[in-house]
Amino acid sequence: MSEAPAAKSHPRGLYTLFFTEMWERFSYYGMRGLLVLFLVDKTRGGFGLSDEMAAAIYGLYTAAVYLAALPGGWIADRVLGAQRAVWIGGIVIAAGHFTIALDRGEFFYIGLILIVAGTGLLKPNISAMVGQLYPEGGARRDAGFTVFYMGINLGAALGPIICGLLARYWRWQIGFGAAGVGMLFGLAQFYLTRRSLGEAGIRREPVRARHRAALLGGLGIIALAIALCFAGVISVTPVALAHAAKNSLVMIAAFYFVAIYLFGRLDAVERKRVFLILILFVASAVFWAGFEQMGSSFNLFAERFTVRRVFGSEFPAAWFQSVGPVLIIAMSPLIAAAWVWLGRKNVNPSIPAKFGLGLVFLALGFVLISAAAAFAAKFGTVGPWWLIGTYFLHTIGELCLSPVGLSSITKLAPQRFVGQMMGIWFLGTSLGNLIAGLTAGSLKTGSPGELSAGFLQIAIAPAAAGVLLMALAKPISRLSANVR
Repeated sequence: MSEAPAAKSHPRGLYTLFFTEMWERFSYYGMRGLLVLFLVDKTRGGFGLSDEMAAAIYGLYTAAVYLAALPGGWIADRVLGAQRAVWIGGIVIAAGHFTIALDRGEFFYIGLILIVAGTGLLKPNISAMVGQLYPEGGARRDAGFTVFYMGINLGAALGPIICGLLARYWRWQIGFGAAGVGMLFGLAQFYLTRRSLGEAGIRREPVRARHRAALLGGLGIIALAIALCFAGVISVTPVALAHAAKNSLVMIAAFYFVAIYLFGRLDAVERKRVFLILILFVASAVFWAGFEQMGSSFNLFAERFTVRRVFGSEFPAAWFQSVGPVLIIAMSPLIAAAWVWLGRKNVNPSIPAKFGLGLVFLALGFVLISAAAAFAAKFGTVGPWWLIGTYFLHTIGELCLSPVGLSSITKLAPQRFVGQMMGIWFLGTSLGNLIAGLTAGSLKTGSPGELSAGFLQIAIAPAAAGVLLMALAKPISRLSANVR
């Protein structure tokens, strides 16, 4: 380990990280709620792009955020330390939002790149510090992560409400700027209360020359590629780039699993468990490819075909992005209690069965939103409860799959490959986000009738995968070799 354990850290350090992550999620979800709507807007200063182009950009952005966590974690481990990585990451995130708020078209994509880079530095390392605050592990660490998770979803709920309101009734750039101001709040409290973190996230080892050279070389290559794109030397379109990125991620995942089987020196038990991880990886990518319609096609459906009037006033479509985080806060204790109760009865579903349940609930959500689109084709608009019901079903699916997946990887992966396997897990999430953007771009989001058929088509893959996982849960579970 490159960072000292924080055995003497003050318990208040958890709240330093809680509020920092809360404001970071405020910024990210505020931006997520506005991005597609701004890109397609033609009347209020948006870019006026096609739905396909906007969805591809959204998919690239959300996928890049997850991918950036991999180099971000490496930079903290080898060069900066987690505390400095979080501090610098927050500054870069705020700079990205303010760059977008300048209302200069040529700066928009630079702002997105800055947000991705800053999030890659901040997000994985702030989570690592939560663990370092509780070096003894056990129930206190679990409780600490539970409190931290509440901060994530509280910020995710507030961001779309505030940023969406400002963008809807003033200007888009005011909403983007508000997301940056939120990150500044997080940075201010992190700076003022950082002493409570003790030794957590402070790097004590000297930086090695090869690590510094690798970092500078990597930054140089990225800067050169960006400069060539903006200079027109390299010509790319968001849709083509999204397809290329999707194919690249598939190839990387396939290469990794083949390589670890051939050269990982796995014993018989490890081979079975790694094969189970491969199955979960594919299931996860299928899930997020559907779930992440929330910020793209669902957001457009909310804007164009959903009644959004309360007490005579119309609320912003971006507000629907807060529904999922609110439901997670409300439902997480209930789902966790259900797993405990089923465990006491010795009927707790296996890992594949829980993944299957998550995928089936995702598919049911698409059936519901497909029905809503069919009604919109007939009547013009539908009430907000259709979308809220869809988010309710998708949140149940998320709680069945996402936390179970994170926990399962740490248990199933060979100990010498745990870090790599976690990286591959997030690569699956990134792949799902890319596919989500491409799928949303292929939908006829301007026609509710065609959108209804498109939503039903999306439901097929998770429904089939979910039913298959539940039907084969017992034989698949044997691959885990008694890991539950």
